Amino acid sequence: MSGGRPGRLAALIAALVAVFLLMPLIAVIPVSFTPNRYLSVPSGAWSLRHYRDLITNPGWGQAVWLSIRIGLLSSVVATTLALFFSLGIWMLRPRFATVLMGIALLPMVAPPVVSALTLYFLLVSLSQFNSVVAYDTLPGVALAHAVMIAPFAVVLITVALAQVDRRIDLAARAMGAGVLTRVTRVILPNIRFGVLTAFFLTFVLSWEEIGVTIFVTSVNVITLPRMMWMGLRDNIDPAIAAISVVLIVIVVTVILAKTAVQILQRRRSARKTA
Repeated sequence: MSGGRPGRLAALIAALVAVFLLMPLIAVIPVSFTPNRYLSVPSGAWSLRHYRDLITNPGWGQAVWLSIRIGLLSSVVATTLALFFSLGIWMLRPRFATVLMGIALLPMVAPPVVSALTLYFLLVSLSQFNSVVAYDTLPGVALAHAVMIAPFAVVLITVALAQVDRRIDLAARAMGAGVLTRVTRVILPNIRFGVLTAFFLTFVLSWEEIGVTIFVTSVNVITLPRMMWMGLRDNIDPAIAAISVVLIVIVVTVILAKTAVQILQRRRSARKTA
């Protein structure tokens, strides 16, 4: 071992751990090509029938589009609320900041079943007064998701604010800048990466949310995770394996694209400094 690089044994152990973690994902791939109408590994012929089902069955497309809309709406609401809360804690530094932070992070540590039941009764109660933000409606599900994912945005934005030097805010305040100017021109440019990361993470968490979704939906709002859960519970549809492979391919493509962009940026930076 030289230059701080890991030896062959460490590299081998890392490779084995990676294979162990990836095996459940890899095992889904052959199952998605089964010609049978139930989950099974193809023994002879392989078939694309379940991938065709994803295209011909409009339910899958509707579920994907609905999950995207709920994810975007809930992540916007969660990130906005988390940004306001974190900015208030950072700028005002109230006496009970620790207590307020604990309350904001409560959905993260509470048992999911408890949170799901609470949100179910909340949306059912709201259904008596309106038909928009209610049980089994898109805004209602987005509200429930926002409550569950907002704590993660609070953590990320709070960490980003912790890296900001307070003296630049004090300097802007001393020069007569108002709160809106300080926030939009001084603080936000320094935490924009944290805010974008919070938005992306909350969207992913909303996209895959199933526990709360089962409690607050019935027949009108069928998200992609709920449709997959229904397929497993009712008839174990192999199309679930096909949609899983599609999602895996999308995630891997995004990761590879991000890695390629980072490599290009590093090369450009190295050329400029050379």
